[in-house]
Amino acid sequence: MLRVIARLNVGGPALHVSYLARGLADRGYETTLVAGDVGRGEESMEWVAEQAGVEVLRLPGLSRELSPLRDLVATIRLARIIRRVRPDIVHTHTAKAGAVGRLAALLVRPRRPVVVHTFHGHVLRGYFGAAGSLVFRAIETVLARVTDSLVAVSPEVRDELAAMGVAPASRFTVVRLGIELEPRVRCDVDPAELRRRYGIRRDCFVVGWFGRMTAVKRTEDLLDTLASLRERGVDALLVLVGDGTDRERLERLAYGRGLAKACLFVGYQEDVAPWYAICDAVVLTSANEGTPVTIIEALAASRPVVATKVGGVPDVVEDGVTGYLVRRGDTHAVAERLEMLARDEGRRRAMGEAGRARVLERYAVSRLVDDVDALYRALLATTSANTRR
Repeated sequence: MLRVIARLNVGGPALHVSYLARGLADRGYETTLVAGDVGRGEESMEWVAEQAGVEVLRLPGLSRELSPLRDLVATIRLARIIRRVRPDIVHTHTAKAGAVGRLAALLVRPRRPVVVHTFHGHVLRGYFGAAGSLVFRAIETVLARVTDSLVAVSPEVRDELAAMGVAPASRFTVVRLGIELEPRVRCDVDPAELRRRYGIRRDCFVVGWFGRMTAVKRTEDLLDTLASLRERGVDALLVLVGDGTDRERLERLAYGRGLAKACLFVGYQEDVAPWYAICDAVVLTSANEGTPVTIIEALAASRPVVATKVGGVPDVVEDGVTGYLVRRGDTHAVAERLEMLARDEGRRRAMGEAGRARVLERYAVSRLVDDVDALYRALLATTSANTRR
C-alpha cells in the first residue's frame, strides 16, 4: 500500500492514517506513508506516526497551499515513488493529496495501481469564494471518475458530495474514523487539582474549544457565545486549546471586547487529556467539518458537546442525548444550550456518560482496520478477476 496525505498536522486525518497503517501492518500489509509539508503556524503530529512505528516518507512541495508549479513538481515526484514502490493500492487522504496522488497514479504505466481516495471532509464550501468552489467541484468530479473507490468518513459527507454532483452516493463507501481514544483522553489527575493548578475557580463553568484557529472554524463566534453566556449570568471561562493563523487576531478581539480575563489561550498541547478533564462542556462553532476528532475525544472524556450542525458532526453528536446541535452562526443558540448545561450538573453527567458509551466502539481502531481491510480485499479481488479476463 502507498498512502498519501498532504501533511501530518494536528487533526483527525493524521491520527487516522497513522493508526490505520499500524493496524494493517498486523494483518500483513506493507505500507509506505507519504506526507508533505506542515504549513506555517501549524503543529506537526508526525510523532503519532513515529510512536505507531510507521515510517514517513517526506515529499517536499506537497502542502495544503495552492501552487500550480509546486503541485506539478510534487505530482511528478510522487509518480516516481509509485513506480519505485510498485504498490497494489494508492490510497490518498485529504483534498490536496487526493488531487496530487490520483494524478500521479494516472501517470504510472503500464500497470496502474488501484486508486482509493478518502474524503475527510471537503473544501467545496466555506473555504473559497463561489467561483473557486465551482472550479474545485469540477476538479473533484473529474478525479472521481478515475478513482476505483471513493470513501467518506460519515454519511453526511457522502451525501453532501453526492448533492454537489461529485459522484453518486452509491459510489461511496462510508468508513468512519478510527482513533485510540482511551490513551488520548485518560487523565489520572483529579480535575479539581488541575483547576487549582491553573488558577480556575472550582465553581466556574469551563467551556473548552480544541482545534486550529482558522477562518473555517469561525473562532469569532466563540467570543460572541462567551459574551452571551456571561450576559445570561453564567460565570463562564473559555479555554482555547490549539494554535493557528487566527490566534493573534482572536486574542486582540478578546481584549478589545473586555473578555480577555474570561479566556484562557493555552496554545497547542500534545497531551490534551488534562484539558478535557478541566472542561464542563466542549463547543465547536465551525462553518464546515468532516468528522472533527475534538468532539469525538470530548465525548470519550465524558464531556457533553454543543456544536454546529455541519458536515459529519451529526454523525458524532446525538442531539439531546450526547450534546446539542445548532445552526451554523447561531451563537445565541450555542449560548442557550451551554447555559442549560451550566445550570444542570446531572444533565451534563448523563450526556457525558452517553457520549462516552457511543464513541468508544463507534470510532475504535479495530473497527477501522476491519472496514479498510475488507474494502482492500474486495478491490484486489475485483482487479485480479478483471486481469484474468
